Amino acid sequence: MGIVAGLDSSPDFTRIVVCDADTGAVLRQGYAPHPVESAEGGGRPSDVDPQAWLLSLGEAAGGGLLEGVQAIGVSSQQNAVVPLDSQGNTVRPAMVGGDKRAQVAAADLLDALGGREAWAQAVGCVPQAAQPVTKLRWLAKNEPEAAARTTVLLQAHDWLVWQLLGRPVRRTTDRGGASGTGYWSAATGGYRPDLMELALGHQAMLPEVIGPSDAAGTTPEGLLISAGTGETMAAALGLGIGRGDAVVSLGASGSVMAVHPEALVDQSGMITSLADATGMHLPVVTTLNAVRTLRGAAELVGAPDLEALSDLAMKSTPGSHGLVMLPYLEGERTPNLPHTAGTLAGLRRESMKPEHFARAAFEGMLCGLADALDVLRGRGVDVRRIFLLGAAAELPAVQAAAPALFGAQVVVPQPADYAAIGAARQAAWALGASQGTLDPRTPPAWQGAAAQVLDPGEELAVGQAVRQQFVSVREQTHPGAFRV
Repeated sequence: MGIVAGLDSSPDFTRIVVCDADTGAVLRQGYAPHPVESAEGGGRPSDVDPQAWLLSLGEAAGGGLLEGVQAIGVSSQQNAVVPLDSQGNTVRPAMVGGDKRAQVAAADLLDALGGREAWAQAVGCVPQAAQPVTKLRWLAKNEPEAAARTTVLLQAHDWLVWQLLGRPVRRTTDRGGASGTGYWSAATGGYRPDLMELALGHQAMLPEVIGPSDAAGTTPEGLLISAGTGETMAAALGLGIGRGDAVVSLGASGSVMAVHPEALVDQSGMITSLADATGMHLPVVTTLNAVRTLRGAAELVGAPDLEALSDLAMKSTPGSHGLVMLPYLEGERTPNLPHTAGTLAGLRRESMKPEHFARAAFEGMLCGLADALDVLRGRGVDVRRIFLLGAAAELPAVQAAAPALFGAQVVVPQPADYAAIGAARQAAWALGASQGTLDPRTPPAWQGAAAQVLDPGEELAVGQAVRQQFVSVREQTHPGAFRV
């Protein structure tokens, strides 16, 4: 069928993969960092000039990387807001990432609509500081002139697609990206302009939501551009996950997502009901404490890195010699305990050894993610296979404990640019649908990711006993805080 490309514009860099449209084989790759910008107090800035994304894209695509490409898919960081004026110019820099400035705005929006249940019913999620709807509320309260000049709202991948197409009158997005805004409902498949107005203070134009295999347009050179999507949805498409699959992502915080045929309305607010990039749904549950738990444990026992902490933990045995850690070190979101602290239970003289503490940290982190999995299972989501992502997924202590604690087969994919691969797969889908060679309802059947497969095996009973001990301590310490 030809050659396609997928580009992923993350917060820090752009990656491009060029793939065979029929098989998904990666033919060549490109990479470029985003221009460095300073942030108050250090760290990643919350305001970014979108032109930096284009500069990085141009550098990554240099050297004829895109020669022969017939279609491009775009994946980009989620939750970025690009406010435009009536001429299509940016009113201010894009607001990106988990913008802590918007925490008060999130609380304002929660109250303005009548609480968590009202938001869950309206759009399938509760306002968080990172979401576009919350950033718009902050903008209206703190930069009213910029808010008043805003007439068009785009996200990062919307803006990049629009730029690649030469800034046409028509602006588009996809279901996946729209579902994370806080003003589009995955359940109804429609915008809630009233919620956007509640946040911004007035109406603004929103991009047209097109189907998973639809093309956003064609460049003057004849290059097809697919709908684009957010990084989470693109990574799921790149991994090839389907019904029965869940993805557990180990970052500083953790997340669990799974493919489901319908949107889930969760009145507790623990589930964020997103849409995926294939026409299905992608409910997500987040924990605040994942790898940050391991890093804290490493500092406490003097381990120089997580690999050393893992080696230490492997000297212990399942159950950590009776130690149980509730890893709620920075409060927790699942369960909703924002002001709590961590707990170490089962401390006895014989268990007071570094290796048992290290093992308890790994088991506590994984049991917290197993709680998140149970939130989805409790709502009827089928979970038979779990993809484990993140650098920590390679640690022996994680791989030894995860299958038995999760109660399912665990797949650890080889490291790859799955968001960029997912964007390329979407491009191949749109190209094939436009040519009549692919079913618009079904993405191309690319070969799945190479992976290590881990089964619970004989350790399942032991792992479930460890999990039950964790649940017992959690219920004793925080009675009634967690109901799934």
